[in-house]
Amino acid sequence: MQFILDKIAKFYESSIFIYGMALLLVYALLGFFSFIAIRRYLRKESYTNYDHLLTSPLTPGISVLAPAYNEGLSIIMNVRSLLTLNYPRFEIILINDGSTDNSIEQLVKEFELVPVDFAYNAKLKTQPVKTIYKSTNTAFNKLVVIDKVNGKSKADAVNAGINIAAFDYFVCTDVDCILDKDTLLKLIKPVMDEKSKRVIATGATLRIANSCTIDSGVILRMKPPRQLLPRFQEVEYIRSFVLGKMGWTLVNCVPNVSGGLGFFDKEIAIKSGGYDPQSFGEDMELMTRMCRYAYDNKIDYAIRYIPITLCWTEAPVTVKIFMRQRTRWARGLAQLMYSHFKMLFNPRYGRAGLILMPYNFFFELLAPIIELTGLIYFISLLVAGRVNTEYALLLLLFGYSYSVMITTLAILWDQMTFRYYKTWREVLFLCSTTLFESILYHPLIVIFSMRGYFYFLTGKKHTWGNMQRQGFGQVTAKA
Repeated sequence: MQFILDKIAKFYESSIFIYGMALLLVYALLGFFSFIAIRRYLRKESYTNYDHLLTSPLTPGISVLAPAYNEGLSIIMNVRSLLTLNYPRFEIILINDGSTDNSIEQLVKEFELVPVDFAYNAKLKTQPVKTIYKSTNTAFNKLVVIDKVNGKSKADAVNAGINIAAFDYFVCTDVDCILDKDTLLKLIKPVMDEKSKRVIATGATLRIANSCTIDSGVILRMKPPRQLLPRFQEVEYIRSFVLGKMGWTLVNCVPNVSGGLGFFDKEIAIKSGGYDPQSFGEDMELMTRMCRYAYDNKIDYAIRYIPITLCWTEAPVTVKIFMRQRTRWARGLAQLMYSHFKMLFNPRYGRAGLILMPYNFFFELLAPIIELTGLIYFISLLVAGRVNTEYALLLLLFGYSYSVMITTLAILWDQMTFRYYKTWREVLFLCSTTLFESILYHPLIVIFSMRGYFYFLTGKKHTWGNMQRQGFGQVTAKA
């Protein structure tokens, strides 16, 4: 019996070692791919004249969809910010998803809204739309407000916006996000540049707005978040977008376009079924179905990411709210893999089936499970006195150092390329956070991911949730 247990233990240890080395290799490759992708982007940007897009009659129109649920604290400022986007043909569609606060009353008063008759064509099924508003003031003629019955999900709200969107492309954002004024110009450019493929989605880097200097919905100066939890998230976002997403875009394997800012081909999105109201990871799930639809219909598609920051969002500042967010994300990932499991290792779906889905399964879905079981296994060996202390410490030090190195390089590469932070002191302050990420922040990710998987298995009730925003007016810092 002991012989069998020893064999199982040896197999488990060997498997974990191979898994860890494979993960480190993937991060190294993504870093290399990211470097190439960003260099290529910068070369193109050096001779891009956006005035041509601003003046050309051929520039495609874009519908900007902003779902809102109880966002009364900052909704007026953020709608005003959206209306100032620098683009020739666009509309802002704000979807009030049955808010229980005074959001709709604020909107009606501030933007002089009145109910209008509207030919609502429900291509995607949603909860009933009660009223559609337009402004009597020509200054706000780009604004459309939908007031609908609560659908208990962001997906249901966005689908209602897609149903009335006038243009062939739409951008989905959160009403609490702040967008750069040139966001639409930057997001449409990969579509205009692509010669051989149909670009079905584009995305850009998101950053944390906490502690930034903000005036009337405009980021005047970026600063690292002062509070530790948002600062951890800023570090994670930089690594995820600058290293991860940009690495994947080089090989056309972008796993998802962020729900905070995503640009989509409306026709493909509708034919794919729109956002899934039952999904907790609606952005990633839609992207997977759009890819699946493209392969099934032999559409040579591309998904592009751009490395510049175009969107800032307010990060959770308490562990309780952060737990809700990450539990929902993990549950969404589990739903995604369950619903689209047939794509895994399926050559019919090309790179999505042979590269992207295996990566999501092994290095995203299974990672928290492997880490937790590995910790339990290590503790059991420690109690039994079977740990080679010198070897274990060396392995832990290597893993820790590699994590710090990868994240620090992503931060430094981002700063040297785009100079978002005013001083190198701020950059070093952010880099110092990486020293504690593995110890303080990452364990929370593992715990909350396991919580999300448990909720998926037990079928806990779906809900929008309350993020309890502080509002940008309260987090604005002085220059």
